[in-house]
Amino acid sequence: MSDNPLRDAIDEAIKENDVILFMKGTPEAPACGFSARTVAALEALKAPFAAVDILPDPRIRQELSGLSGWPTIPQLFVHGELVGGADIVAELYETGELADVLGIDEAPQDAPSEAPTGVAPGAPMDIENRLN
Repeated sequence: MSDNPLRDAIDEAIKENDVILFMKGTPEAPACGFSARTVAALEALKAPFAAVDILPDPRIRQELSGLSGWPTIPQLFVHGELVGGADIVAELYETGELADVLGIDEAPQDAPSEAPTGVAPGAPMDIENRLN
């Protein structure tokens, strides 16, 4: 253990969870498109994963990036190793390699061939109208 409890907690979470996603928001309510896309790829493969919302405490992002050497969010770790962010996860998904990385024998029959966007069709933005 170091003298940095937050870094230790992040490191421990990475070690204790086979698949963990550090993201903006939660899997049920992603707070950015990149996080939504990464969650959608994992869910399309029916991969179990843990998730950590980095938004409540800005120090989480700082310490996570210090540990991983990766500056952007989301960050996906599998068996303690950084896989990458949204673009890498999408690319791995589309080549079929993400299932291999996750240890999934076969992608579900209903999994799309392209990485899902994580955005509901026809709803690119949710706008709250306060003009009236």
